[in-house]
Amino acid sequence: MAAGIFSAGAQQPPSYPKVTGYFAILNPIGSWNKNGFTDNFSSVYTIGFPFGINILKNDRFGVSFELVPSIRTEHGISKVNAVLFHPGAMFRFKHGFTFIGRAAFETSGRFGFTPVLNQVLLKGKSVSFYAAVPVPVRFGNDQPASLGAGIQLGVGF
Repeated sequence: MAAGIFSAGAQQPPSYPKVTGYFAILNPIGSWNKNGFTDNFSSVYTIGFPFGINILKNDRFGVSFELVPSIRTEHGISKVNAVLFHPGAMFRFKHGFTFIGRAAFETSGRFGFTPVLNQVLLKGKSVSFYAAVPVPVRFGNDQPASLGAGIQLGVGF
């Protein structure tokens, strides 16, 4: 039997660098631009599936590499709308709270940045469940600049 499997002693502090992964479901709420507010629930519905890896330098800082394929449903037709490359810097705080500043590069031709507020809801031994609020700011592709909001629920491992 390996030593330490059933030990009741103090836990070892995590060693760094540490690599973690995650998968989530992203539900955009809507976006604002110079033409007004457009919600995600009327004539068009888009859902995203973020997944990625985090490389944690220490308890307080890390970098994250994320891909987000999005599926758009409009007029009864569903298709992959865009894939987002979303690298960022993670600033981790006490009580499972994290701020992530992400750059954004979409295959649809849009680009920008996304501040993300993230909170761990349930933390297990090897899995944690979290909620996040991304606030995408986008430019380009002959469209007006926009500011959006969404809700993301995921699992980290």
